[in-house]
Amino acid sequence: MEQLTKEQEIIIEHIKNKFNGQTIFQPRDLREIADANNIDHKHVTSLLRKMPKVSRGMYDFSIVVHINDVKENKMPATNAKVESVPQETVTNVTQFVSASEDVFVPAVDKFYVRWGHTKDVEQIIKSNMFYPVFVTGLSGNGKTTMIEQACAKIKKKYIRVQITPETDEDDLLGGFRLVNGQTVFAEGPVIRAMKSGALLLLDEIDRGSNRIMCLQSVLEGKPVLIKKTGEVVEPAFGFNVFATANTKGKGSEDGRFIAANILDEAFLERFNITMEQPYPTFATERKIVLKHMDKYGNKDEEFAEKLVTWSEAIRKTFLDGGVDEIISTRRLCHIAQTFSIFNDRMKAINLCIARFDDDTKTAFSDLYTKIDAGVYNVEPKVEDDIYKSDEISF
Repeated sequence: MEQLTKEQEIIIEHIKNKFNGQTIFQPRDLREIADANNIDHKHVTSLLRKMPKVSRGMYDFSIVVHINDVKENKMPATNAKVESVPQETVTNVTQFVSASEDVFVPAVDKFYVRWGHTKDVEQIIKSNMFYPVFVTGLSGNGKTTMIEQACAKIKKKYIRVQITPETDEDDLLGGFRLVNGQTVFAEGPVIRAMKSGALLLLDEIDRGSNRIMCLQSVLEGKPVLIKKTGEVVEPAFGFNVFATANTKGKGSEDGRFIAANILDEAFLERFNITMEQPYPTFATERKIVLKHMDKYGNKDEEFAEKLVTWSEAIRKTFLDGGVDEIISTRRLCHIAQTFSIFNDRMKAINLCIARFDDDTKTAFSDLYTKIDAGVYNVEPKVEDDIYKSDEISF
């Protein structure tokens, strides 16, 4: 390895003295050390280039931090209470305890429209109370965005975990990883959220299997035992859990959400409340579509009005059993974005409903032409010069 500068040696010495053998660090950890010692950040950047990268934003300093050289110092205090088992039960294992970049305050979306349960979600988060919430509703109606933007407004740290049938304890609480021949325990998102006092967002929780039952004690706000290391972690002040789903955890009888699983009743009972998220009202949805048109620089108030009228008609027909598909708020936003590219109403609609079967696509397209008499139902054309060239032969 290249020779360290004097400033870099000071940083390494600080790590040895203050972090009790920890070897995995993020750039911001080192920048904090540099600031405390009046060291220019360029020395941090140069030092990071010399260290092996473990994962996104994580660097392994084990080649310069030797366990035998570490003084007997305690780890820096955190908001979370941590009780460790005797060292001999977890030999030759480095604890991965560095703060994670995926626990953060989300950015405020200036085009977001506050509606529905947004005010209640903000109030729950502001309380800093442990109060698990289950949010259910049809796809594309803003459940996840509502929670994210509530955190953004309040400046609350959060971490989002996408649940799948394969999600298990290793994914959620953490597991062992092999880094440069050294066994490292990487904390999972649940533990990172607990230690940070952040909001844990379990997205599409009804896609999970019985493998997520490891969250039982987490949903009770109780300390969690990490069985693989023997560490017991208590949730820090402000920690909370929100979950989103397309169903109420009872499966999907109509087959629309075929991947949705039936969740254990005892698991569901651990959520204090369930919020049912419908699609927005006509006025609210029109505002959402207009905001998206503003976002992409092609505002057309008449088109927005007709789009929302069209989507409402389809939803009413769906509820009456006349069609098997629905136009979500998210789909309307996709149409608004597509319209900003092609500046053609019918083309934007046809491209965004092309995922439906032919009968449904034709029905939706025909309905829009009845609502907007100024457009023609024309299929989008492929315009590629290679097919027009006389020089191409087959």
